[in-house]
Amino acid sequence: MLKTILAEDRHFSDFSWLQTYWLFSFSNYYDPENIQFGGLRVYNDDVVQAGQGFGTHPHENMEIITLVMKGAVTHKDSMGNATTISVNEVQRMSAGTGIPHSEYNDGDEPVHFHQIWFLPEEHDLEPSYAQKKFDPENWKITLFPLASGQGLTGAVPFHSNASLYRCALDSGKKVDFEMGNERKIFIYMLSGEIEVAGKTLSQNDQLRVDLETQLHFEALEDSEFILIDAASCKGFGYSMKTLQGK
Repeated sequence: MLKTILAEDRHFSDFSWLQTYWLFSFSNYYDPENIQFGGLRVYNDDVVQAGQGFGTHPHENMEIITLVMKGAVTHKDSMGNATTISVNEVQRMSAGTGIPHSEYNDGDEPVHFHQIWFLPEEHDLEPSYAQKKFDPENWKITLFPLASGQGLTGAVPFHSNASLYRCALDSGKKVDFEMGNERKIFIYMLSGEIEVAGKTLSQNDQLRVDLETQLHFEALEDSEFILIDAASCKGFGYSMKTLQGK
């Protein structure tokens, strides 16, 4: 199964202080056909205006990854963490039994970041936090794991049977990815244009892949993308609180 979702078909919300694309059901956006993709539950592509942000709010039983594309996010939480997440850094917050936190843009320009939630392998874990900075050369012409619950070397660890990769390909360059059994692959284009599985993807397009064996990527121009390898699972019985990201 191959499903392409074009950039213009993403759900968009504009709250003045926040402009966001919700790639899955979230908050007041509910689509019963678009709740999750395997263990991947949320992918939000956010721009927060200067001096604005998300006030203190709680999460529980979710593995939350934050990637900053431009600017910086100020994070504070009930564990005592007070950090700044900048470009090329990866933050992981395991909400577990519950953790209140806030996220603000303390800069003078808008901050652009992606926030990605995974369903945990085990509920009611002790909340925890990790943050790591990477060199962009790491993902040049390779699929490099930024965060992983599969024990991949160098990646920020989290508690879900999934891995999040980043890749930058110069025009004409190629890379392959071999899928395991019972896996789902989610691709989100950051820039450029690639060809994969007979599909052409451009900036902010998505490809959702199921029941394939191997993916071959070729850059039609200088390109960058995120790939998420997640376990297949069924999501039934979600409460409205969960669907609204609370």
